[in-house]
Amino acid sequence: MGKLTLYGIDGSPPVRSVLLTLNALGLPFEYKVINLFGGDHLKPEFLKMNPLHTVPTLDDDGFYLYDSHAINAYLVAKYGKNDKESLYPKDLQQRAIVDQRLHYDSSVFGSTARAITFPLIRENQTEIAQAKIDALSGVYETLNLFLKSTDYLAGNNLTIADFSVIAVLSGMVVFLEVDARKFPNLAGWVQRIKKLPYYEEANGSKVTQFTDFLKSKNFTIV
Repeated sequence: MGKLTLYGIDGSPPVRSVLLTLNALGLPFEYKVINLFGGDHLKPEFLKMNPLHTVPTLDDDGFYLYDSHAINAYLVAKYGKNDKESLYPKDLQQRAIVDQRLHYDSSVFGSTARAITFPLIRENQTEIAQAKIDALSGVYETLNLFLKSTDYLAGNNLTIADFSVIAVLSGMVVFLEVDARKFPNLAGWVQRIKKLPYYEEANGSKVTQFTDFLKSKNFTIV
């Protein structure tokens, strides 16, 4: 195989989802942290790889790909062998369920999370409307429903959908904890994901930096 290089920042949930996928596949790769505030993503060499100047960006031996969902699906399709194929199953119906969860993550969960974090991070608005937290609670309720009869979000096998969602959820608990009484299925799933041998390196230690930054904003929910 060629050289894999991932460009990103630790605070990005999409980047961390790719780190989880790379580690789950056991792939050797180089992780290059991009200085967004320093404008690394706007330099010509980066724009050549990704004209949208976003992270994560993957360089697979000269093949460039961006958007975490696309990257994760590509990595499993190309490098997933034997038991790793189930991370993005070849069976069309099973894959369709994974895709549905990924679309929910990118459209509903992602937009709900951004509605909370963007004003806080980019605009220094420290008051968060209760309605936004209620919307987040609604996402938790849906995720809890997805897990009603399975161990993982898209069935009884771990998939890239789990990686995408945990990367976002692990940051959102700063604003709303996963109450095991209200969301028992979701709370149990979080604990299962945290027991993965590569979880701490790929997501746990990195999301802590992000959550500490959010807490430093001293936000209030109104």
